[in-house]
Amino acid sequence: MSASSIFNLIQTALELGLISSITVLALFLSYSMLNVCDLSTDGCFTLGAAVGAVVALSGHPYLAIIAAMLAGILSGLITSFLQTKMGINSLLSGIIVNTALYSVNIAIMGNSSQLNLNKAETVFTKMKDFIAGTALAEQYKLITLIIVVAIVIVFLVIFLKTRLGLAIRATGDNPDMVKSSSINPVFTTIIGLCIASAFTALSGCLLAQSQKAVNIDIGSGMVTIALASLLIGNVFSSKGKIGIRAVCAVVGSVIFRLVYTVALRFNMPAFMLKFVSAVIVVIAISAPYIKSQIPMIKRKLLHRKGE
Repeated sequence: MSASSIFNLIQTALELGLISSITVLALFLSYSMLNVCDLSTDGCFTLGAAVGAVVALSGHPYLAIIAAMLAGILSGLITSFLQTKMGINSLLSGIIVNTALYSVNIAIMGNSSQLNLNKAETVFTKMKDFIAGTALAEQYKLITLIIVVAIVIVFLVIFLKTRLGLAIRATGDNPDMVKSSSINPVFTTIIGLCIASAFTALSGCLLAQSQKAVNIDIGSGMVTIALASLLIGNVFSSKGKIGIRAVCAVVGSVIFRLVYTVALRFNMPAFMLKFVSAVIVVIAISAPYIKSQIPMIKRKLLHRKGE
């Protein structure tokens, strides 16, 4: 493999990792902070891609991002409403919304399972035109994604340090204490899931504009990928400052994509990629437990040698 192909491989993994990292940050908010496992992620990701594609095709690439995030907020609002007002389990709420979004996404895409954005302007083509003629002209996608991810991280860190953000974190840690402190856990759950879903939809919109194509399965398995990436990031920093944990979540997303891309380069059959994702999730989840068991295993081995 030549140096240029290795560089292209790494760049592709970085780009996809940064796009996925926004969904990872969404799970960081909903799963790590709010302690809610939102299974509507796959459908919400596709929703953002579909809405963003339709608006971009009308000639408004920047408005596409806003529209996608608003659609994500609506998805999160419905999910949280089912959970908090209808008494439906959070897992079931996510599954119900995810199922319904399949039909909604088809309708948004004009009763089609795919859309082509080859002739549409995107935020990436805008950046390409903006930095044309500079030394970084070929890295226009990477630069765009770094800027967007940085904005999301800064927003998330600042938000989680506000009174509302602290209330959301407290709701995830101890909802009973929150109730006794005159904080409405229903309100904090709704806000948290709406923001998380907005991030997920943004991620889908960026992937659609990056690939210049959308299909109905674009978000398939996204919750697994995001969860695995989040857990990989937790290996580096599961506790500590919010900013460091958020950056580690992004790093986890990039690492996951690197592993995924390497698997593709080994000509692995397409049907095996889901299996690879599952294996990475198992490793990421079990890594902290295995790490904690290593001292005990060493003591047992030393004890057997002593006998």
